[in-house]
Amino acid sequence: MKETLYDNNGTPVAYLDKDDGNTFFLWNGVPVAYLDEDYAVYGFNGMQLGWYFNGYMRDLKGYIVGFNKQSASIVVKVSPVISFKMMKPVKSIKQIRRIKPIWKRNNSATCLSQFLASGIK
Repeated sequence: MKETLYDNNGTPVAYLDKDDGNTFFLWNGVPVAYLDEDYAVYGFNGMQLGWYFNGYMRDLKGYIVGFNKQSASIVVKVSPVISFKMMKPVKSIKQIRRIKPIWKRNNSATCLSQFLASGIK
């Protein structure tokens, strides 16, 4: 099952492939991060990027970086065709999970593509 993630402008940026190890892929097929236990999002470089909970991608401070279609409060654009997925890299040793902040209602200053790309090895 695949779930599209949109940036704060409603542009599809990535998708979560729940059938492929809860991995987040960019539309060009690059695996960038994965969903770990307790809703933590880790990059393949071992860094915790944030959280994905109730359809919202949040940064480490609790600000909204992106969302799925069900959580969207704006009109979202049509998702592109999924391209060939690249092979996932070996996961680096994970950074110790951070304490969840209080969820904020505001958007993060970081765009979703930049946020996810920070997890690339």
